Amino acid sequence: MQAKWLKRAGWLTTVGAAAAAAVWFAWPRPIPVDMAAAVRAPMAVTIDEEARTRVRHVYTVTAPVTGKVLRISLPDGHDETSLHVGDEVIAGKTVVAIMQPVTPGLLDVRSRAELQAAVVAANAIITLAEAEIRRIEAAVRFARAELARAEGLARTNTISARDLQRARFDLDTIEAQLATAKAQLDVRRREQAVASARLTGSPEADVSTGEGCCVQIRAPVNGRVLRIVQEDEAVVQAGAPLIELGDPKDLEIVADFLSSEAVQIDPGAAVIVDGWGGPALRDRVKRIDPAGFVKVSALGIEEQRVGTVVDLVDPPDSWSRLGHDFRVIVHVSIWESEDALAIPVSALFRRGDDWAVFAVSDGRARATIVRTGQRNSRMVEVLSGLSPGDRVVLHPSDRVADGTMVAERHNRA
Repeated sequence: MQAKWLKRAGWLTTVGAAAAAAVWFAWPRPIPVDMAAAVRAPMAVTIDEEARTRVRHVYTVTAPVTGKVLRISLPDGHDETSLHVGDEVIAGKTVVAIMQPVTPGLLDVRSRAELQAAVVAANAIITLAEAEIRRIEAAVRFARAELARAEGLARTNTISARDLQRARFDLDTIEAQLATAKAQLDVRRREQAVASARLTGSPEADVSTGEGCCVQIRAPVNGRVLRIVQEDEAVVQAGAPLIELGDPKDLEIVADFLSSEAVQIDPGAAVIVDGWGGPALRDRVKRIDPAGFVKVSALGIEEQRVGTVVDLVDPPDSWSRLGHDFRVIVHVSIWESEDALAIPVSALFRRGDDWAVFAVSDGRARATIVRTGQRNSRMVEVLSGLSPGDRVVLHPSDRVADGTMVAERHNRA
């Protein structure tokens, strides 16, 4: 009898345990979720964009004349006048470039033969002019003798006054012809010199000798070398850029914002600059350009951009390692509040035309319609629907619905 009751008790215990297990497994469990509380704290909305630094005033030194510019940057120790990027220059003293005249070009066989013939012709013309001068000088001597004879005869009234005037006229005429012939001889000699110079010029000629052979270009301002445009020796045209100078301590930041973002920025707005490898800098917007331009994005999309200039406000010691054309990230503030009720943006989801969140109350998620204000990349301002301290579900999944039991997930380290 006792064994029978023991057997029944064992069966009842087994059935009870199975029923308890079934109930335990079937009982709804809270869904683990991430939560955050609605808090009042300072909040700011910024427009973020990649930007670059630039020297405020960059001076581009150009070639004043057409000629051969000597190499600007030489290995250390090869030339005291050599410049490198970063070297300091002094206005009116530092020679930034030296230019020489262009050497004559090579002559082909026909050109050389033509020039040689031109030299021979010039020499022949000079010989002809010299012979003409000797002829006229002989005529002058004869005319002077005739005049002297006429003057002697005129004193004895042997010849008329008209004959005396004729002798004087002949002498003046022949002397004028002599002056003309000498001038022509001088011209022919200059022409012969030009022809000889064209024939004897060669690229191997040393154009660096003689006074005034070179043009020394000096720095127009104090600063440092930012970029050497024409580093190697070459023949350049007048106006060709050679070197860029500027003061690295006179920096500003330029960012190209979308036109729809630029209209939200006010001059004087606070700016945080980071992403340059140093501490975050606090700056101010100086100017928003009044005209935009088209810029093609990396995806090939044409975007209307507007240039914005940012002034560096922090002391130079905090950004002394920044230089010309460095990459930075700017965060321009377009809205700020010292006491905004905010929640993470990841708590929001759409319910119809409204924004809603799952507010946690008594361990259950309650769908709550909220009215939002300003937002940034992490937080959103809540104007109504929540109170400070209310907890909301972050990143709600499709397992979370109105009335679902939830429990805060504890991340394991």
